[in-house]
Amino acid sequence: MKINVRVIPRAKLNRVEVQPDGVVRVHTTTAPTDGKATADVIKMLAEHYGVPKTSIKLVRGATSRDKVFEI
Repeated sequence: MKINVRVIPRAKLNRVEVQPDGVVRVHTTTAPTDGKATADVIKMLAEHYGVPKTSIKLVRGATSRDKVFEI
């Protein structure tokens, strides 16, 4: 399953929101440096969907706020 994710770095709280149009918005408190924010997003998506972190793969958008993940 592929999901479109919009990442909001440096947010006040860590949270995952599913929008009505199917886009998942992930708010993370970490800064987007050296892939730390992406690593946090993978961790939060794994918790949200109840799967291990290793089963989530970044397909597109390594340096962008708009990313595509495959679970």
